[in-house]
Amino acid sequence: MPSRICRVPIVRVLTFISVTAGAIAPLHAQQGAASPASLAALSPIMQCEKLAQAEISATVGAPTHITSAKAIADAKPAPYCEVKGYVEPAIQFEVHLPLKTWTQRYVQTGCGGLCGTLNVRLEHAEGCLPATNGELALASTDMGHEGSSDGSFGSQDYQLRIDFAYRGVHVTALAAKALIEKFYGQAPKYSYFAGCSDGGREALVEAERFPRDFNGITAGAPAMNFVTQNTFYHGWNVLVNTSTDGKQILTADKLPVLHKTAVEQCDALDGLEDGLISDPVACHVDPSKVECKAGQDSASCLTAAQVKVARELYAGAHDAAGKKLVLSGPLPGSELAWEGVFVQSASAKTLMSPTISTGALKYLVYEKNPEPSYTLSALKFDGETFASTTKLHSLYDATDPDLSAFASTGGKLILWHGLSDPHISPLNTIAYFTAMQKTMGGAAVDKFARLYLFPGGYHCSGGEGPFDVNLLGAIVAWVEGGKRPDTLIASHATSGTLDRTRPVYPYPYTAKYTGKGSIDDAKNFVKGPAQPADAARLKWLGSSFFTPHYELWCTGKGLAMDCKKTEN
Repeated sequence: MPSRICRVPIVRVLTFISVTAGAIAPLHAQQGAASPASLAALSPIMQCEKLAQAEISATVGAPTHITSAKAIADAKPAPYCEVKGYVEPAIQFEVHLPLKTWTQRYVQTGCGGLCGTLNVRLEHAEGCLPATNGELALASTDMGHEGSSDGSFGSQDYQLRIDFAYRGVHVTALAAKALIEKFYGQAPKYSYFAGCSDGGREALVEAERFPRDFNGITAGAPAMNFVTQNTFYHGWNVLVNTSTDGKQILTADKLPVLHKTAVEQCDALDGLEDGLISDPVACHVDPSKVECKAGQDSASCLTAAQVKVARELYAGAHDAAGKKLVLSGPLPGSELAWEGVFVQSASAKTLMSPTISTGALKYLVYEKNPEPSYTLSALKFDGETFASTTKLHSLYDATDPDLSAFASTGGKLILWHGLSDPHISPLNTIAYFTAMQKTMGGAAVDKFARLYLFPGGYHCSGGEGPFDVNLLGAIVAWVEGGKRPDTLIASHATSGTLDRTRPVYPYPYTAKYTGKGSIDDAKNFVKGPAQPADAARLKWLGSSFFTPHYELWCTGKGLAMDCKKTEN
């Protein structure tokens, strides 16, 4: 049967009645939705296993090898043909081709961190029937290296750097589409890319460098400022919280105290006290309000040293004169998510921030790697170090605000970010979207791009605020149904029980409570006033990175790269 629905809530998705025994009971669903094209399900024209002999190198434009092809008959939600292979030198990919249910759509998914693994996984697709029915051809890539979460692949062969920077996602798209055409006898009718974190960077790489690869792209919490993000942002957060004896100053047990005062100081900025900081960009937390007083229980307050650390974390990396080396530190409201990232957990002995910042500095961001004995403590926070550290911004970053080539193909883009993300400040995504508007014009951007910000949302998923949302359905309906998304309905559940829904409007618009009914019910909110970020907040030493057509196109051999401003 053809797929007719990938329904996206545009006005409201759920209303509820009053709380009974602590639970919110759903009454009825009321949806106004755009739908995708009605496409017939196509059957394969060849056996799955024969794809192992498929020759697709000419289409990919590089030697490409299929290593396996086998039917996964018991797969849920539908059986598929699993194809694995690689593009030389080492870009591994995995493709899933439905055996009976393919409705002519292809979705490529991104990865996170420094990649290094194959991860074919759809997220934020709940309610999108082509996804839940197993109708999509899917693929993903390891970006050209296995494992190496510390970035050490960047010291082996500089071609691996290039493959991670931008080449891996592109050649995977070419390989997957070639396999689709061989298997079904036709290319996909529509192609989509969905990624978050580094996957969000990969998504923007595709829109900026390869505008014809995908019809629709969702880019979540994109690590677009890859170089500064993985050096100054994470490095600063580690070093300002480390005492001279090597111990952490601000500890995980004090994060609830800091979070509580942040909410108390900024929750009401949007006119509604609901436990969420809906405008953290305008929030300025004063940690000294919870500094310990004489005789106070130390568990309920911060020491003077911890107050100083909190201020520096909010401020973000800067030089001695206060010039910003990153757009911002973690925004207020994200405090509970700092644990395990740059604040030591009592249960886990490893932290993400020192691992990724040390690895990036040792193996990836410099044209010539530092000595093997390099440690994070050697990182200096000044203009000279910023200039030397960001020389390869044009290779790794994805900050080109001119997406006119992508828009001219009919491409659609949804940017999205949780406002309580501790890994990547949402100000990066706001600054990029603002640069798009400045470069292309607001009216032109409005025709093909949207930015959604989710109060209380953590990094890619989770958090205190509603952050479960059908983003895949939104982009599919926009591309195929032709209706620009406006209101998205996000939900939040605790222990599997739905406890809050909230509308999210395109940036810079906000959600405003009507003053009547439950604050946990989306139907009691309307579009509020536009609240764009203050232009001063978007200025930093890397502001010039948001410049059209800065990209380098490189080839690598051994520990050398040959780079040009135009594609080789």
